[in-house]
Amino acid sequence: MTHNCNNYNIKECFKSLKEVVFIRELEQRILSEGQVLPGEVLKVGSFLNQQIDTKLLMDMGEEIARLFKSNNVTKVLTIESSGIAIAYAAGLAMGIPIVFAKKHSTSNLSGDLLTSKVFSYTHQQTYDVAVSADYITKDDTVLIVDDFLAKGNALAGLIEIVGKAGAKLAGCAIAIEKGFQGGGDALRAKGIRVESLAIIDKMTDDSLEFRVQQQQQQQLQ
Repeated sequence: MTHNCNNYNIKECFKSLKEVVFIRELEQRILSEGQVLPGEVLKVGSFLNQQIDTKLLMDMGEEIARLFKSNNVTKVLTIESSGIAIAYAAGLAMGIPIVFAKKHSTSNLSGDLLTSKVFSYTHQQTYDVAVSADYITKDDTVLIVDDFLAKGNALAGLIEIVGKAGAKLAGCAIAIEKGFQGGGDALRAKGIRVESLAIIDKMTDDSLEFRVQQQQQQQLQ
């Protein structure tokens, strides 16, 4: 496959190629190290959830920052605990704070709270998640970041929290979306911007099929 840079200056062409290489690298890591568990669960603990490849993580943060660079984002919002690492990478790349919703009540979580109920597909459990109202306000533009998107329950809860704060929602950025479970496309149909670095459209015990996203198609022409 050839790359045509006639419509780009050299710097922009290099950036486009770099983005394609990164997405392909992420997909290859999923293929080589991911494990499909019962219940359509994809385990990527060797590089994203438990053991973290810090170089890959920071590349994810840079790509998310690039995608939302024109949205004037002031806060990154995620949910504990596996979303915190990628949210940190995105917040660092953007130079803005990150906030995470807590799933469990603690002694240092008090005062006015922004709350929502979130059903975890992985753990088959409903959590009451909360963020201090001091940390997200009506003056914020919030980007929601998470490691996985399946049916969209966690994102729906976080979107509700943004709404309760009166803040503006810039969109959602996800490391890996399981497109076949429909959560991402349902949110897109509502007009919410969802950018996933890798989208899996089909998954079996021994194979994965990725969606070729529009931006990749344009960059590879």
